[in-house]
Amino acid sequence: MADAPRQGGAERVSRWLLAMAVAALGLLSGCASLTPPHAQGSQMLSGRLSLRVDSDPVRALSATFELSGNAQSGALVLSSPLGATLAQARWMPGEAVLETPGARARYPDLDSLAEQALGERVPLAALFDWLRGKPWADAPSESLPSGEAGFTQLGWRVGLARYSEGWVDAKRDAAPAVTMRARLDAAGAATP
Repeated sequence: MADAPRQGGAERVSRWLLAMAVAALGLLSGCASLTPPHAQGSQMLSGRLSLRVDSDPVRALSATFELSGNAQSGALVLSSPLGATLAQARWMPGEAVLETPGARARYPDLDSLAEQALGERVPLAALFDWLRGKPWADAPSESLPSGEAGFTQLGWRVGLARYSEGWVDAKRDAAPAVTMRARLDAAGAATP
């Protein structure tokens, strides 16, 4: 008789493990249905990205990223630290598409897509150059004061003090303040 409660507990644990395995397979199959959007032969930047929006409530995102193409035509994949795809974006002139597991949305441009995907207007078009350690050619910029490595552009302060280690820090002070940090994989890091 004393074994009955243990069997019931073991049975509950087995059911819980089975339910977790089914849920994990469901998540993986949902993520697997997203086709990688990167064009063959395009240069890709990858690494880790964190974004913090000082709003009420504070919003934060931490993900790995793969960015390919350019501001006119490209792709961005955001994945969880465990590798599950959180979102994929593809854009070309006149259209931007955002895919998440189970959903797909179209936007007229990259800025609208970025606002939807990241919860705040982030200049993704400029990000290609910022991650390469230089200002975006399509907007004016100024060097940081006192010889600091980096520049200001589009209302953002882009810090490159640790760029040789793969770090790019960008901060927008206008409300709500937004802080974006990227750590490029070794292959993507270069000297500005």
